[in-house]
Amino acid sequence: MSNPALPTGTPQQARILAVCQGLYTCAISIDLTLTALTGWQLAPNKALATLPFALITVAGALVTWFAAFLIQRWGRRLSFMLGALTCAIGGVISVWSVFHGQFWSFCLGTACVGVFQAFAQYYRLAAADLAAPAAKSRAVSAVMTGGVIAAVLGPALAAWSKDLFPAALFAGAYLMVALLGLASVLVLALFYREQTPLSAAMETPAMAELMPARSTMEIVRQPIFLAALANNVVGSMVMMLLMTAAPLAAVGCQHSINDGANIIQWHLVGMYAPSFFAARLMQRFGIGKMVLAGIGLTLACVVIATLSTSLPGFYAALLCLGIGWNFMFVGGTSLLAQSYRPSERARTQGLSEFLRYAATALATLGAGPLLAVYGWSVLNLAVLPLLLVATLLSLYWMRAEVLSGAALVS
Repeated sequence: MSNPALPTGTPQQARILAVCQGLYTCAISIDLTLTALTGWQLAPNKALATLPFALITVAGALVTWFAAFLIQRWGRRLSFMLGALTCAIGGVISVWSVFHGQFWSFCLGTACVGVFQAFAQYYRLAAADLAAPAAKSRAVSAVMTGGVIAAVLGPALAAWSKDLFPAALFAGAYLMVALLGLASVLVLALFYREQTPLSAAMETPAMAELMPARSTMEIVRQPIFLAALANNVVGSMVMMLLMTAAPLAAVGCQHSINDGANIIQWHLVGMYAPSFFAARLMQRFGIGKMVLAGIGLTLACVVIATLSTSLPGFYAALLCLGIGWNFMFVGGTSLLAQSYRPSERARTQGLSEFLRYAATALATLGAGPLLAVYGWSVLNLAVLPLLLVATLLSLYWMRAEVLSGAALVS
């Protein structure tokens, strides 16, 4: 007999979250494409030009942990709607700022988009929580597919809409950000239905007594959590560091600005397109082998980028970087979703996402200065110790799984 408490329609909810992921990726792609240029146009001091861009990530890092507890208290639907509404407000503030030449209010607008980014990171975790353990990677991949078309559409939409208002360059693009935020609110309000996570639905009072919430240190010491954290944090940090620096490095190697933009578009396709088949590969080969493959592809990016600064070299390196990030990120998210009990969900997800965002913020802020001082090749070589840490912690978890299985058999 089926359990009526178990969530139903999980694939449908994953598809709705995939639409939300697509709208989010479109909005954030517009901001990431144009914010540095808009900041340069509005900044009273050109040294502050990248501050609005950095605030997207910094605001996201500051809000991530708070978002996890808000989701636990208010539920996903209302919390996700709040995040999307904040994006719409941020877009409107940005439009007003561009029209009136106001730099500091523009910073506020981009920070609002960063808040949206923090909430949107929980789309994939929401899908994973609604899936059975064997189906978590498939649920995560389903949500991530929403970014495939948006990764190309976002920059194209930015290019089309930036001249929408002749009197205010870039204002039209930020109007698109506001509209995409509102579209997310409508999708969530009309189609998304709050469901009990599978693990929580199956938990009885007796089970809760037998498995009480553990301390944060107990959770963190688990090999599965360490492997999840390593792949999520290292994958995102390395990806953001090299992605941020790549267009600047390409221009510095005598390639055009358009070439730099096309490299990033190609990289974004690499980030999201594997979501169509990553889950199947993980089911066939296992999460461990897939995250190691992701680390290997990121290493291939480093090798290619170090050996070649030709345009095909940049394309190949950034494509490998995107696919490698996808494998590490989907695998790491699947492991994270298996590392906590229902009563620990908000605390564990919040900690993991905060650390990932903090690392990403450091990478974003440091990419330009590190590239200027050390150059593209050295910047790539500098990520090797991080990849080594991710490899060792992944192997540590895989060995622990083998030993655990052997202990059960004996």
